[in-house]
Amino acid sequence: MQVLTTIGLIIIGVLLFEFIIFAHEFGHFITAKRSGVQVNEFAIGMGPKIFSFTKGETKYSLRVFPIGGYCAMEGEDQNSDNPRAFTNAKVWKRMIIIVAGAVMNIVVGFVLMFIVTVCQPEFYSTQVAAFTPTSFTAKTGLEVGDKITSVGGYSVANSRDLSLAIQLLPCDEVDPDSLEVYKEDCTWEANNYIYTLRNENKIDDDMMVTLYYDVLSKEADNIISATTKDEATAVYHRIIDEYYTTANIEKPKDFEYPAFDVPEKRVRYHGEVKVDRNGKSVTIDDMQFYTYRNEKGDTAVAIDFYVEPKEKNFFTVMEESYTGTVSLAKSVWKSFAMLVQGKFHFSDMSGPVGITKAVSDVAAVGLQSSFGDAVLNIVFIMALITVNLGIVNMLPFPALDGGRFVFLLIEAIFRKPVPRKVEYIVNGIGLALLILLIIVISGNDIIKLITGTFPQIE
Repeated sequence: MQVLTTIGLIIIGVLLFEFIIFAHEFGHFITAKRSGVQVNEFAIGMGPKIFSFTKGETKYSLRVFPIGGYCAMEGEDQNSDNPRAFTNAKVWKRMIIIVAGAVMNIVVGFVLMFIVTVCQPEFYSTQVAAFTPTSFTAKTGLEVGDKITSVGGYSVANSRDLSLAIQLLPCDEVDPDSLEVYKEDCTWEANNYIYTLRNENKIDDDMMVTLYYDVLSKEADNIISATTKDEATAVYHRIIDEYYTTANIEKPKDFEYPAFDVPEKRVRYHGEVKVDRNGKSVTIDDMQFYTYRNEKGDTAVAIDFYVEPKEKNFFTVMEESYTGTVSLAKSVWKSFAMLVQGKFHFSDMSGPVGITKAVSDVAAVGLQSSFGDAVLNIVFIMALITVNLGIVNMLPFPALDGGRFVFLLIEAIFRKPVPRKVEYIVNGIGLALLILLIIVISGNDIIKLITGTFPQIE
């Protein structure tokens, strides 16, 4: 059964990937047809033909390897005297044909994101609804009701943006003796003392819940609003006293409030956060987020507050689908920027092998709950891939659609086409570099796969 499930997911992944390729090439195809340009062949897949048929002037074919496709237009890569050749069409029509592939990729990204969104039982805004009693962000400037609009200069339109923006923040050492850190330690020690009482068999699980919600949660606001360490300490001590009173436990005669040491150093994800507070834009200059060490010993960041849910209806689903698609596009651009800035390394890039591994991982994670979740995870990854393909393909690099668009832009400005020989040479060099890049990245992916150093998706 597990084998059949895996095969089914692989087939779904391949079909979705081919759908992405089909959509891209169909963008070129339909705009070429509408512009009067002759299309000689429209192919899905690469390599030898499985079957083909001809309708009108165009041959339609399905090929063996599901790794691409093409829309072969007359006069696209060679001179042609045909008046309906691509090179003889008006420059503005050729521009539309060239960008249509990328546009279709973005449209498909929206459709896939819509599928993911409509299948979600609920989704969330970026407005702070409440804090956990031990919340650190509440102690560094965030307030209930704040609608987060930007984190570290990264605009935030939905909960996915919010999570990514926080992950992209710098992580540095902060003053371990600060009031904010001290207030956090007071809260955590108060929280831990509930477990101390349980471990000493003085309270049961029901009383633990009572102490957490009826005592700690209510008093946590007073720790947050404390203006000095002494004031925070006084609240901390009062919480401990209320534990004993609420649980009807007699405090030991030699009782001493648990003390805690100031850490020698503390690291935090931190950065500028902009919020909409009561209709006004407020900037928190250096807000710090709850930072911890995960099981691998790596520094990680967590969101320690709740956000308001959004009502699920037609309009909010469409809004989430749109902002979700924009979020994917922003994440692609951000990745390029970080690569240029040296924050990402060449070894962090992945090609076809890495993409296949990512699809396999997200499918496996989804299968832990259900087959449907596995499919939705694949659909989401495919949405990311198609948006990525649309953006990357329009980069002004030779051999890509973006590079060809630059040549057309030059032609439109100077009213004279770039010599075909020059275009061939430039695109030939660009294609060779792209192939070399794919080979190197794929080799790196294979090495990471063999050595087990691929980042794990959990």
